[in-house]
Amino acid sequence: MTMPLVLLTAGGTGGHLFPAEALANVLKASGCRVVLATDKRANAYAGSFPADEIVEIPSATPSGRSIPKMAKAALLLAQGTLKAAGVVRRLKPDAVVGFGGYPTVPPVIAASLLKVPTVIHEANGVMGRANKLLARRASVIATGFANTKSIPAGVSGQVIQTGNPIRPAVLEAAKKAYAPLDPNGKLRLLVVGGSQGARVMSDVVPPAIELLPPELRARLIITQQARGEDLERVRAHYQRLGVEFEAEPFFKDLPKRLGEAHLVIARSGASTVAELAVIGRPSILVPLPGSLDQDQAANAKTLGDLSAAIVCPQTEFTPERLANEIRSAFQEPESLTKAAAAAHSASITDAAERLAHAVLNLIPSNKNGMPS
Repeated sequence: MTMPLVLLTAGGTGGHLFPAEALANVLKASGCRVVLATDKRANAYAGSFPADEIVEIPSATPSGRSIPKMAKAALLLAQGTLKAAGVVRRLKPDAVVGFGGYPTVPPVIAASLLKVPTVIHEANGVMGRANKLLARRASVIATGFANTKSIPAGVSGQVIQTGNPIRPAVLEAAKKAYAPLDPNGKLRLLVVGGSQGARVMSDVVPPAIELLPPELRARLIITQQARGEDLERVRAHYQRLGVEFEAEPFFKDLPKRLGEAHLVIARSGASTVAELAVIGRPSILVPLPGSLDQDQAANAKTLGDLSAAIVCPQTEFTPERLANEIRSAFQEPESLTKAAAAAHSASITDAAERLAHAVLNLIPSNKNGMPS
């Protein structure tokens, strides 16, 4: 019997590709072939993606108010849809799964026009614009959170919560229980800003550390992700303070470092929030401001409402505020342990299996099949 073929499509950032990678691993283990359709940004991540083939599809984000730019984006999306239609005709996939972002629009539209079953996965607490555009074409809408906002009214596809698929490296890191902070021990602080780092972390965290008394600074071990252009000033600041630190633009073993942390300072992208829950680590979350959808604020709220995270709007994310929060963590280490347990209570560790089950159920020969 021919193995089913599933075409996965995701934008070229970690937030889209990591859940797709997790699903791909489960589908491969279930006897499926997997092809990835993405954009050119994926080169940094796609090398380890478990796909039989990777196809680059042209796409663009029609944002802003410039009519020429929007027209150019629309033209690129139309060209991408034509190319995607050719790919779908050639591959004849049994199902197509989109993980959000405008690079998923051409393959999902092409699949829908060619009567191939489609699934869209919405990782965030608010449905993004690309997925809104695709929602009425989807056979299944899978969500990362229980009460995802902005799903269009009248969608015909089934809406189910699967959670956000987690990479194997994160599941491995989750095996390490939270190590409570010793009253006189060192606090491991991990600072991340998304797949490209965030300048605000470089602007705020080192000055906040400088505001701490020397005896607390001596008890810190800091791991910080910083943009390339910010790296040297971050390193120089910590060197001047005599703090134990490591700063790099990107950490390939980030899940392991999450597992080692006592406290995480981060943006609140869907993957970050899901990984904090699965690994069970307390955090200070600074949602990305200015987003039309305010999706990161909604994501952060899911942990904030459980007292698993301190949600700090960027307007309030100052060195003084952060120094106070770190000082409190030192003074009340049991609060970190409670927040870690609260985070873990929100975890969904089998999201990839749930999503794979929904995909396989769309394939007639797998109606009763379950991922292994």
